Amino acid sequence: MSASTGGGGRGGRGGGGGGAAAAQSQSTGSSSQSRSRHSARIIAQTNVDARLDAEFEECGAEAFDYSRSVQDRVSTGGPEQQQREGVMAYLQHIQRGRLIQPFGCLLALDDKTLRVLAFSANAPDMLTALPPAAVPSLDLNLRHDTQPDSNSPVLAFGCDARSLFTAPGAAALQKAALSPAGTDVSLLNPILVHCRSSGRPFYAILHRTTRCLIVDLEPVKPADLPMTAAAAGALQSYKLAAKAIARLQSLPGGGLQRLCDAVVEEVFELTGYDRVMTYRFHDDDHGEVFSEVTKPGLDPYLGLHYPATDIPQAARFLFMKNRVRMICDCRAKPVAILQDDAIGFEVSFCGSTLRAPHSCHLQYMENMNSIASLVMAVVINEPSSSDDSDEAPGPGDQSQKKTKKLWGLLVCHNESPRFVPFPLRYACEFLAQVFAIHVNKELELERQIREKNILRTQTLLCDMLLRKTGPISIVSGNPSIMDLVKCDGAALLYQNKVWRLGLAPTETQIRHIAHWLTENHMDSTGLCTDSLLEAGYPGAAALGDMVCGMAAAQINSRDVLFWFRSHTAAEIRWGGAKHDSSQQDDGRKMHPRSSFRAFLEVVKMRSLPWNDYEMDAVHSLQLILRGTISSDLGKATTAGAGTAELESKIDELRLESMVELQAVTNEMVRLIETASVPILAVDDSGLVNGWNKKIAELTGLTVDEAIGKHMLSLVEEDSLPTVKRMLYLALQGKEEKNVQFQLKTHGQRREDGPVILIVNACSSRDINENVVGVCFVAQDMTGHKMVMDRFTRIEGDYKTIIQNPNPLIPPIFGADEFGWCSEWNPAMARLSGWPRDEVLDKMLLGEVFGGQLARCRMKNQDSFVSLSIIINNAMTGQEKEKVPFGFYTRNGKFAECLLSVSKKVDGEGRVTGVFCFLHVTSHELQRVMHVQQLTEQTALKRLKALAYIRQETRNPLSGMIYCRRMIQNAGLNAEQKKLIDMGSRCQHQLSRILDDLDLDSIMDSCLELEMVEFELRDVITIAVSQVLLASQEKGVRVVYDDLNEEFMSEGLYGDGLRLQQIIADFLAVSIKFSPSGGLVELTSTMLKQSVGQTLRLVKLEITIKHTHTPTGSGMAEELVSQMFGSGDEASEEGLGLLVCRKLLKLMNGDVRYLREASKSAFILSLELATAPPAPPKIYKPQPIRPFS
Repeated sequence: MSASTGGGGRGGRGGGGGGAAAAQSQSTGSSSQSRSRHSARIIAQTNVDARLDAEFEECGAEAFDYSRSVQDRVSTGGPEQQQREGVMAYLQHIQRGRLIQPFGCLLALDDKTLRVLAFSANAPDMLTALPPAAVPSLDLNLRHDTQPDSNSPVLAFGCDARSLFTAPGAAALQKAALSPAGTDVSLLNPILVHCRSSGRPFYAILHRTTRCLIVDLEPVKPADLPMTAAAAGALQSYKLAAKAIARLQSLPGGGLQRLCDAVVEEVFELTGYDRVMTYRFHDDDHGEVFSEVTKPGLDPYLGLHYPATDIPQAARFLFMKNRVRMICDCRAKPVAILQDDAIGFEVSFCGSTLRAPHSCHLQYMENMNSIASLVMAVVINEPSSSDDSDEAPGPGDQSQKKTKKLWGLLVCHNESPRFVPFPLRYACEFLAQVFAIHVNKELELERQIREKNILRTQTLLCDMLLRKTGPISIVSGNPSIMDLVKCDGAALLYQNKVWRLGLAPTETQIRHIAHWLTENHMDSTGLCTDSLLEAGYPGAAALGDMVCGMAAAQINSRDVLFWFRSHTAAEIRWGGAKHDSSQQDDGRKMHPRSSFRAFLEVVKMRSLPWNDYEMDAVHSLQLILRGTISSDLGKATTAGAGTAELESKIDELRLESMVELQAVTNEMVRLIETASVPILAVDDSGLVNGWNKKIAELTGLTVDEAIGKHMLSLVEEDSLPTVKRMLYLALQGKEEKNVQFQLKTHGQRREDGPVILIVNACSSRDINENVVGVCFVAQDMTGHKMVMDRFTRIEGDYKTIIQNPNPLIPPIFGADEFGWCSEWNPAMARLSGWPRDEVLDKMLLGEVFGGQLARCRMKNQDSFVSLSIIINNAMTGQEKEKVPFGFYTRNGKFAECLLSVSKKVDGEGRVTGVFCFLHVTSHELQRVMHVQQLTEQTALKRLKALAYIRQETRNPLSGMIYCRRMIQNAGLNAEQKKLIDMGSRCQHQLSRILDDLDLDSIMDSCLELEMVEFELRDVITIAVSQVLLASQEKGVRVVYDDLNEEFMSEGLYGDGLRLQQIIADFLAVSIKFSPSGGLVELTSTMLKQSVGQTLRLVKLEITIKHTHTPTGSGMAEELVSQMFGSGDEASEEGLGLLVCRKLLKLMNGDVRYLREASKSAFILSLELATAPPAPPKIYKPQPIRPFS
């Protein structure tokens, strides 16, 4: 299957996958045992990889016998020294390739002088030849036939690469080359450069290797050319994946399949490939197509499994280094790389984005008609053992670094050549990182559920052992040992008797297995294997495929517990189309179906592997049984004699506990008094009985003055309702978190104004659990609030805040619209240890905050991805407040903060970057703010109510449609048919609105409009008909007689139903805010213009005027703000107007609201295309008469 991954593997091959399934002892810890098994499997698979690669290269694509290789690879071959030499040659062959794909070119430069050390054979034509005309378009085999003139730069060994490009590109390359040692230059990718000779644009994609700077150059289509070089940066790529990331983040937890289905759908839409799959690696390294989406007509691969050797270990290693891999055209002839022999060392090009795929891999792609592919690696955190830390390593501490694991791949296939520009590939890589975070969460949730189920079963089994006689109950009762771990059968050999459950061997065979264990594994406490045949059991062939895997736990030398599993093929689901038996595949060729058959052949005598958590459960039950069986009746007698001693011990412990409790209480009081955060406490009457030094310092009110006062007398008047509610709920035992209120200041502090606190309530209880008071743990937000308020008011020069050394100013940093760090105030410099001049003009994401090489190293990759999402969302207006955030400072300390991100705009309202405010919280507050609320109950209730209304509306609507259709056949006159037609169009509009399940798509301008031909006459008359009843009830006249015939009969091409919805909504609002006896009038202007020779556009401006009383002002100002999306929580009318404005923007339009002395007006503007002229109508419709 690796051919389908594009990862440099051979694909479609069979093989043992990981060598023999050797028996594993249970005497060591499961984590170390798992690591040793995995290492052995990697070594074994790499040996097999090397032999298959050598065989393919020796035989060639045509002579390579695929089916025979499947059988041969099950056995090992060759002496150890020969294997080692073969593996070394194979790894060098994979990692030292000298070929690239022809859609781009490559330069290898000296990392200090930028002198050319190597270049691809097509580089001179691409970089130095003059074009015949303007900048050419991209083709997968781009070449220039024009020879360089005498003034063109010459590409040769030793030349300065800067001479090949214009000044901005040369300067950018020089900046990358001169970056400090250890800097990851890939953070600067892509760099937009232009050839000096032709002006042709390229994306330069950089990475470092030993003593070299490798530059991959990919041509840029003129249509994809960014406005500036900086616009090609990472933040711009993030925006491409914003919608997909938002969908992944909105998915509920507990569904790995749902998550995988969502990500393949999003990648399918984002990239446009014919097939997108999630390819998952199992614990034994074999692969499975876990989810899939394809264009119509393609054979599905969903559910296919592939041998571990299908994707070689060398390819997996490269995927861990280069997370995205693209093959544009597997049929294109690769281009050689020429290297200067004088440099004295060999350059490695395995990190190049242009690296040509392996020949075996290309053959597999050709066989399955996959001409192009794109693959993203899904890298997750390796499950940690009990001694692993969740923290990132500190300086010099690498032992605690959390390891990474290649969980799987996101695989895209296309049946024709396909090129994806680097910014879109970068967006896909970022999407894969977000997907990996969610996979981590889903796997952790699955692990917790498994452990909970196992623990529950263990508890029940242990209870059965204690309540009943002997261990027989765990095989005869419910639950049984079969419920402890996943298995097909189980057995117990106890006191020379055998109890069998499920698909288990016969009694004679079980006794034979027990004897074999005693003879061959007497030093271990048990055994687990997925293949009894390969573990060396002589009777495995007689068991057949009914029993292949076994886990055994020896209770003592005579008694044993067994669990059995059938062959793997019984567990494999076939998710593809059924194969026609009359169509014979060539078994010699490498193809997904052949690879699937190879997998089934390899595992026909092997079961699913036993996982570590399953063996931990088996081992735990083993220990319980040992203790149960070894206990005798004599212990019951000694237990009675020891009761008095036990009671004496309990009394001693009780006395010690009382002393310890008193000491802890005294220590807690001391901590509260000396805490660095303000803390106060009240009794059940609301009177202050606790007031620590910090709150006394902030308010100017001493402890003696505060004790005995009612809490409400110390609170600012504006905060009284909030504090009353918080106090009332806390005395009921309902503790609120993160509530903001203000306390009065006293004495010399009075002039400073009120103290602003963020408070958490904690109910105090007596020994009977009755609430006797409330403790309030607070955080002083006065300084933070002051800066935030000043920031929102200042529009021009903000240096007085940013660069102010005042200790009340919180840490602030910022980035411009392209992701470069543009702000770093003194407080941030003090917190991080990095001065301003060392971080400015560095990439905020990557160079400033990031991994091991960043200045402010983050805890893990997940934290970095989360920060990237927050900053990118802020760029688009989705600002965040008080998000948990942390990083390692220059001296290695971990700083925990709350992060608030706001967009930075210029005088014209354009986003020019972001501001990030840090609030460094105390340790006390961090503990009480650990859990972050993700959703609100009220929002969930509204969504449920909306779903109910939407569902229940459809049936009556269906009935109305049926009635209308029946009436149409009743011989109506022209006027009646016209009314029926109007009702039909209103029903269609209602159906469209009910189908708007995703309001975010409208708000994000991602909704697809329905493009049809329509007449403005129909739209206007039907929109007016929807408000006639409301206008008659209020006595408001709706007039549109002034609309001329040319306007009304204009045929347009667009979404007429949406325009009908927009006009009707604005008419309804106009009528609502008109007085009784008022007037609502529609007028319009229309401007036609031609675009090219065939397309004609119509710019419409529809004015809806409504009168109001002389003292009135028309529509409420709050509603106007909601229409423009700048108000508080939108009302129903405000939301409707906002949706209409978003729909107008999809039509290249907008809305304005103008006020005059006695009337106001909505002015709607939009652009539509004209429809082909329609034949003249026989009659002229009259204006609508009011309903009687």
